[in-house]
Amino acid sequence: MNDSPEFVLGPALASGSPVVGGSKGLFGVPELSAPEGFRVAQEKALRKTEVLLELASQTPPGPQTVLIFDELSDALCQVADLADFVKIAHPDPAFREAAGEACLSIGTVVEKLNTNVELYQSLQRLLADKMLMDALDPETRRVAELFMFDFEISGIHLDEEKRKRAVDLNVKILDLSSKFLMGTNTPNKIGKHLLPEHLHRHFLLEGEHAIVDGLHAEAPDDWVREAAYKIFLYPSAGQLDCLEELLSHRDLLAKLVGYSTFAHRALQGTIAQTPETVMQFLEKLSEKLSERTLRDFEMIRGMKRKLNPQHAELMPWDPPYYSGVLRAERYNIEPSLYCPFFSLGACMEGLNLLFNQLLGISLYAEQPAKGEVWCEDVRKLAVVHEAQGLLGYIYCDFFQRADKPYQDCHFTIRGGRRQANGDYQLPLVVLMLNLPQPSRGCPTLLTPGMMENLFHEMGHAMHSMLGRTRYQHVTGTRCPTDFAEVPSILMEYFANDYRVVSRFARHYQTGQPLPKDMVSRLCESKKVGAAADMQLQVFYAVLDQLYHGKHPLGRSTTDILKETQERFYRLPYVPNTAWQLRFSHLVGYGAKYYSYLMSRAVASMVWKECFLQDPFNRAVGERYRREMLAHGGGKEPVLMVQGMLQKRPSIDDFVSALVSDLDPDFETFFMDSE
Repeated sequence: MNDSPEFVLGPALASGSPVVGGSKGLFGVPELSAPEGFRVAQEKALRKTEVLLELASQTPPGPQTVLIFDELSDALCQVADLADFVKIAHPDPAFREAAGEACLSIGTVVEKLNTNVELYQSLQRLLADKMLMDALDPETRRVAELFMFDFEISGIHLDEEKRKRAVDLNVKILDLSSKFLMGTNTPNKIGKHLLPEHLHRHFLLEGEHAIVDGLHAEAPDDWVREAAYKIFLYPSAGQLDCLEELLSHRDLLAKLVGYSTFAHRALQGTIAQTPETVMQFLEKLSEKLSERTLRDFEMIRGMKRKLNPQHAELMPWDPPYYSGVLRAERYNIEPSLYCPFFSLGACMEGLNLLFNQLLGISLYAEQPAKGEVWCEDVRKLAVVHEAQGLLGYIYCDFFQRADKPYQDCHFTIRGGRRQANGDYQLPLVVLMLNLPQPSRGCPTLLTPGMMENLFHEMGHAMHSMLGRTRYQHVTGTRCPTDFAEVPSILMEYFANDYRVVSRFARHYQTGQPLPKDMVSRLCESKKVGAAADMQLQVFYAVLDQLYHGKHPLGRSTTDILKETQERFYRLPYVPNTAWQLRFSHLVGYGAKYYSYLMSRAVASMVWKECFLQDPFNRAVGERYRREMLAHGGGKEPVLMVQGMLQKRPSIDDFVSALVSDLDPDFETFFMDSE
């Protein structure tokens, strides 16, 4: 690590592992010192695949079968996962293009393997032998069942004609998904003569047209937000057809491989397990939120009347803007007041301190070799346990740059697993943020939201580092979606606890600690409009369930949207709009959008019942690692939650946890009781 001001991590971190000399390829993969190396890497993976396929067919059923399958998965994932990241994040177009080609190539191989009858039969022989299955340890048994599930959702258990139909449907679904995603971000345009002249300056003008590329949700002018909402969400016939065709093909595939709906197929193995449970959760949550949501809407409506008496009715384009006005007016939470206390170096020291006290883990800066990282400002952290030594590496791609996707996310580059020689394959992950570059004499300063996002993404990274599973197929965040977000959301609770924040938040110039009342105001401000925000998420999640449930005959997705909005959000549907055509999560989270709410419910329960009294309690931290982080996806998520909470939570428990977070005094309870 260099000692530039934006990322100084302190003496303990600066004394990390010795610098490795010489030059390497990306992430230390020798072949990837040039874009052409992706072809070499994938050919190497494919040769290994051929050897393992032969081995699988010759190996008698037993635990070795599962090891071969996992090694096969690992060989392909080591290229595909790395390429998935490089194709969107590398600044060099040649690298991005080569990575994209590698993704397509490996994806094609995976599709073929998912329909390889001989490979399927080698696993089937193991699962059909009850004595052999009973003799397997729980993790190996679960991984065997997960591999079989992957086979069956591809239709391999069907006869040849139906199997071909399943392959065709999968290919079509991938194509429709890609097409729909592109459409979610495509701007809409309108003849500029149709817009009042005073609105022209708010939109991009192109000849005789105004181009609208988003909702302009933060615009102070009601007319701008209304125009953006109506134009951006105006339905495209092509996008509407694409969505309805995508949902129809998903429904056909689910039925073909033995499920009554796509939602039943998607939810197998999750915390919720069935769409019926998800709907029960969402309906109960909606009922509990009802009065709070109405109060929020009345409060927001009051602010709208105060500022714009002629626009009294509350519309769907209003809550984000007026909630922000209310927060600013009541709590004075201007980000510029907080930023000087949240330098990036201070925040990283805070994370290091927290992980050290809770989990016995330290983050050490390590100088990457030449060619190992894709941009000179990417930092490499070694994650070291006080007794177990090196656990893995986190590559921190934190700073804004041209052509970098504007999203905060965690990427698994290589999963951890126990290797045949007994060594542990160390996990590699990337954390990608979009923080401002430091300026001369001033480090990178984070807003409270940026600081919280940093903690959130680092929660994913710790899950990856501490998921010390035998198999990479279930390592770290490779677990059901409604459990995968629990560790990251839990970190948000730490990021909002004054006892944690006070240990690292210091003014970068004066060294003054962040005043307690500023943290209190920040926490309280988040409650403004929070019930309405949660109600909106319930509406989205219900809509996702309905779209992927029993396929409605003769009803458009817009009809379903209108009915669902009126029942679960209560702000009026705006005629000639189709918000669902911008709902990109329908692709990646089909039937699982509820996962954010359920993960937050679990994280809330873990925080309140385990960490609220003492966020630095080492014994609780060790239990958290042992019960929840260590297993990745190698254990049923509900059992991990049960192990941590010492009880099996009910739907009512999940709902109560979410609703109690909205109480005005929740975060300040522990501040005032100190």
